[in-house]
Amino acid sequence: QRQLCKGAFKPMEPAKTFDELKKQLEDCASCPLRKDCQAPVGWFGSLESPLMIVGEGPGGVEDDYGCPLIGPSGQLLDKYLFAIDLDRASNCYIANIVKCRPPKNRDPMQTEQDACIGFLRAQTKLIQPKIIVCLGRIAAMRLIRPDFKISREHGQFTEKGGILFTALYH
Repeated sequence: QRQLCKGAFKPMEPAKTFDELKKQLEDCASCPLRKDCQAPVGWFGSLESPLMIVGEGPGGVEDDYGCPLIGPSGQLLDKYLFAIDLDRASNCYIANIVKCRPPKNRDPMQTEQDACIGFLRAQTKLIQPKIIVCLGRIAAMRLIRPDFKISREHGQFTEKGGILFTALYH
């Protein structure tokens, strides 16, 4: 049985609460990815966290369970978080650029990212993080800068709109 984390997707109008955002996500059919996934994968973690972690999109395990970053990459992330005394449930907020699984875990296309970016913007507005960590080049190129080079710039911080951004390898 599918276990759902709280979800979120592309708002038609700006969501003022996570409940509104969750409803918008559940109703979303803005791109073809929705028809091939079990359900949108919205977010997991503390809604008061100063740290937001953003991956590119759900994989097979995430699609099965409805939670972002719980597959092999997420398990590695949990080990790194534990090493610095952080925990995904209590002091992190985890989301993705796209909310539905791309076929065969391919990179999300620009049109798919465009369809979902409103949800991530709404999530960011509601969370008001102080730091956003982008996992991988897709998230970094979308959130930090289109010409971001993960191999050269990972771990470097950039400030945008009062938020510190950095990127790490996925």
